[in-house]
Amino acid sequence: MLQTRLAMNAENTHCDMSILLQELKSRGEEFENQKYITHDIIEKFKELGVYRALVPKKYGGTEMTPAQFCQLIETISIADGSAGWVASFGMNPFYLGGLPLSTLDEIYRNGPDVVFAGGIFPPQKAMVTDKGFVVSGRWGFASGCMGASLIGVGIVPENGEEKSLPRIAVLPKEQTTIDPVWNTVGLAGTGSHDVVVDNIVVPEEWTFIRGGELNLQGDLYRYPVLSLATQVLAVVSAGVARAALNEIYTIAGQQRSVTGAPRLADRQFAQRDVAHCEAELNSARSWFYDAIDQVWQILCRGDAPQDEDVNLLRLSATHLTRVAAKVTSKALMLAGMPGISMRSPLQRYARDSMVITQHAFMGELTYINAGNMFFGQSPLPGYL
Repeated sequence: MLQTRLAMNAENTHCDMSILLQELKSRGEEFENQKYITHDIIEKFKELGVYRALVPKKYGGTEMTPAQFCQLIETISIADGSAGWVASFGMNPFYLGGLPLSTLDEIYRNGPDVVFAGGIFPPQKAMVTDKGFVVSGRWGFASGCMGASLIGVGIVPENGEEKSLPRIAVLPKEQTTIDPVWNTVGLAGTGSHDVVVDNIVVPEEWTFIRGGELNLQGDLYRYPVLSLATQVLAVVSAGVARAALNEIYTIAGQQRSVTGAPRLADRQFAQRDVAHCEAELNSARSWFYDAIDQVWQILCRGDAPQDEDVNLLRLSATHLTRVAAKVTSKALMLAGMPGISMRSPLQRYARDSMVITQHAFMGELTYINAGNMFFGQSPLPGYL
C-alpha cells in the first residue's frame, strides 16, 4: 500500500483510513451503477480531513502541502477512481480563495469541511444589476455535485467585462437543480451531472475569477492554481493504474488456463510486461512529484516559480495520465478473458483511466502549449 504523509493524526479523526479504503473498493460497483458517490462516503471524507486539507489554518484547516494532498488523492484512487476524483475537489480553497475575505469568513463560519463543486462551461451570460449578477443556464460536468453544499457556475457579465479566465458565481446547492444526465463508460461514480440555475441573483462578492490570484496568505496559496487543479485529477490515474497492477499480482499466481498453460506469473511475456509497467508508471509518477516539490521549494524560499517551472507541472501531469492509462490497459490485456467480465475490477480500471485522458486539462493541447514554451513562445491563455 502506498504510504502517504498525511498532515493529521489518527486521534483527530473518527474515520480509519484503511477501513474506508476497503469500503470504497467494495462499493465501487455501487457508485458506478448509481452514478454518484453516496452521501455517507462524503461524510467520511469530511471526517478523514479531505475537505479541510487545504483550508487555511485560521478557519480550522490543515494546510497540507500540494504533494501531501496529491498523495492522499492517489491513495483514495487506488481503492476507487471515482471516489478519488470526487475527493480531489478538496482543493476547493484554491477556487474559493478568490472570493473576498468577508465571504470566506461566512463560508467557513461553521467549520472547514465545506464541499464545493462546479460546472464552469459553457459560461452563461449574466445580467448585471445593483444587487449582483442574474444567473440562469445549464452547465455540464459538475463532478461531485450530488454531495456538495456550494455550487459554482461560469458566467459572462453583460457589462463589457473582458477576462481571459472565467468568472465563477457561487450559490448554495439549494438554489440549483441537478439534472442527472451523467452516463459514461468510465468515472461513472463521479456524478458529473448538469447543474441548472433559473434566474438567481448572485452578489458580486460571491463571485471570483477562476485561476486568478487568491485572497489567502501563505506559501501554499501562491502555488499555481490551474496546475494544482490539473494535478489533483491527473494523480487519480496513478491510483487507478496501481490498483490495476495490484489486481494482476493477485490473480497471477491463482489463474490457470483451461488449456493447461502456465500460470500468468510463470509466463515470460507477463513478467516482461509488468516490469515495463512498473518502470514506466514509477518514472512518470516520480517526475510528477519532483515537479511539485521543485515549485514548493521555490515558494518556501519566498520566490515565485517561473513560467518554465509551471510548464513542467502541467506537462508532467498529462504525461502521468497517459502513462497510467497505458499501464492500466496493459493490465487488462494480461488478465486475458477473465478481465472482460463485468465482475472483474480491471475493466472498470481501464474505462476510468481512459476517461481521465479525455479531460481538457490533460488533452493534446498540453503538449502543444508545452512545446511552444520549450521553443520560447507563449502558451494559450489558461495554461499557466
